[in-house]
Amino acid sequence: MFFASSSPCQRVYSDLFPGIDLWVKRDDLLHSQVSGNKFRKLKYPLMALQGKHPHLVSMGGLWSNHIHALAHAAAILGYASTALIRAADGMDSAMLEDCRRLGMQIRYVGRECYRQLRDEPDYWRQCLPEVSPQHVWLPEGGGSPAALHGVAELVAEVSTSIGSCPDVFMLACGTGATMAGVLAGAERKSQVIGVAAFNNADYLHNDIKNLLQQAGYPEYDNYRLLTDFHHGGYAKISSVLMSFCKNFVSQTGIPLEPVYTGKMLFALHTLCMQAYFPERTRVVAIHTGGLQGNRGFPYSSSLMPVMNT
Repeated sequence: MFFASSSPCQRVYSDLFPGIDLWVKRDDLLHSQVSGNKFRKLKYPLMALQGKHPHLVSMGGLWSNHIHALAHAAAILGYASTALIRAADGMDSAMLEDCRRLGMQIRYVGRECYRQLRDEPDYWRQCLPEVSPQHVWLPEGGGSPAALHGVAELVAEVSTSIGSCPDVFMLACGTGATMAGVLAGAERKSQVIGVAAFNNADYLHNDIKNLLQQAGYPEYDNYRLLTDFHHGGYAKISSVLMSFCKNFVSQTGIPLEPVYTGKMLFALHTLCMQAYFPERTRVVAIHTGGLQGNRGFPYSSSLMPVMNT
């Protein structure tokens, strides 16, 4: 059942994270094809549409985890869907091939158009040949206020798995919706540390505040946003980061991608080596998935665990 998805919380023992008790919330295992927490963000926006037979419309890049999840969700629920993809006509990816097989329509938009989609709430209407009352817009990355309610449920799952709310939640940040949702679910019981996956990310403070307000939650200040672990920018990958990711996969058997979760775990490793946390701090690192994106890069096989036969 799409709306009943949950994921395990795995205890991790590794010398990469000295001094803390670490668990990884395995949202990469939420669905057999959709790797990540995007289903959490889609849960309540899509529940609100049940019985309405909508045509879902959203935006993303050639390897968008959100678009990939949306295509699966639409297929599961029997909804039509269209993706506005930032790319030149004819550009393709394995992710887009998946989406087409699931029945999603793909429309390409240029950089300027994509920028307007971000800046103007109703601009998406101009990117479709026709718009009907059935067309429903979902924002980039699934970062709507309603998305926070689905993400907030992750906190209760973690508390049940490990017996209590942890001292710290650690997660990667893109739109800020996952961080806002965890803050809402934790209700100040835990510190939340977010790691921006791209440079110049200070504006996320304001986005997190606005998402919480629009979703009906109070403003929380029990978080820290780390903006210096982007390794050059979005989808930029350093040799140090890759070496760390390979080491992590080798030690734990947990698959990684270096665009989001890899950067978050590298930041956690750095904090541990700096003795940032008090001894025996209970930390839950949220694996937000996105593993399907590895298919577009030559390093992909090195970040998947080797299975014994």
